[in-house]
Amino acid sequence: MAIRMGAGKFTYEAHPDWAKLPKGWRFLEVVDAAVDSQDRVYVFSRGEHPLMIFDREGNFLTSWGEGQFKRPHGITMGPNNTLFLADDGGHAIYQFTLEGRLLMTLGTPGKAAVFMGGQPFNQPTKVARDPKTGELFISDGYGNARVHKYTGEGKYVFSWGEAGIDAGQFNLPHSVALDKDGRVFVADRENLRIQIFDRQGKFLTMWNNIHRPCGLHIAGEGEQLVYVGELAPAYPFNQKYPNLGACISIYDLKGNRLARLGDSHAGEEPHQFLAPHGMTVDSRGDIYLGEVSWSFKGKTLTPPRELPTFRKLVKV
Repeated sequence: MAIRMGAGKFTYEAHPDWAKLPKGWRFLEVVDAAVDSQDRVYVFSRGEHPLMIFDREGNFLTSWGEGQFKRPHGITMGPNNTLFLADDGGHAIYQFTLEGRLLMTLGTPGKAAVFMGGQPFNQPTKVARDPKTGELFISDGYGNARVHKYTGEGKYVFSWGEAGIDAGQFNLPHSVALDKDGRVFVADRENLRIQIFDRQGKFLTMWNNIHRPCGLHIAGEGEQLVYVGELAPAYPFNQKYPNLGACISIYDLKGNRLARLGDSHAGEEPHQFLAPHGMTVDSRGDIYLGEVSWSFKGKTLTPPRELPTFRKLVKV
């Protein structure tokens, strides 16, 4: 019997073994996922086969991207059956067709901009696309504290943000997403908040009390929902504290939390999370979640061990 989590209209069944990998293949850890118009699922991972494609039942279809990325980080569905992929280790953003043909490169692969210098890119994390204007918004998080705006054709427009804790400042902008009104949501991870801006980078508001928001996804045609993946505690002194991250929180566009999926503690069971990192939602409201469980914990164990890294949450 499948494990359930959540309540009411936000009840889900956890399917940790949904993805049917070819024999001998592994994810190592999944950083993010995207779905196309046919609900095919594009899984971006740090294993030997970085881009794997599945149908909605979890059947493996194909893969590509072997040897092309330094350290995968984020994936976003683009226009005309394309994908935007953020390679934070390679300091670059790529646009590919769904079949893996490279269309556009932003940044200079392998060459980082000056640390905290504000110019693109120093370990970029995610791309968001405005469906109305086609403009791209890119969170540049590990070696910068910026959001960069580009035209849909890849022309740089401007940037905003700097390191700090005040409104408009960032402490690791880890993901970015746009709502239907063009508001730009930024997961300001180590400031424990989401900041919201207009298309010109003007600060509008912030949502606080979110534990290390990592994944950020906005979905829905009418009533949009904001899905936030929260990391578990990373410090030895608070790793056993309850109710700190290790969950998916679901909000409305006003910032009201509607649901919290996950246990009070981090863990490896189907109803628990360790390191929610990137997620997507298909046309039926099912969630596909990638966790960086190897980086977060698995590689530090004795001996090192791969931990749960990808699952489907089927909406009941």
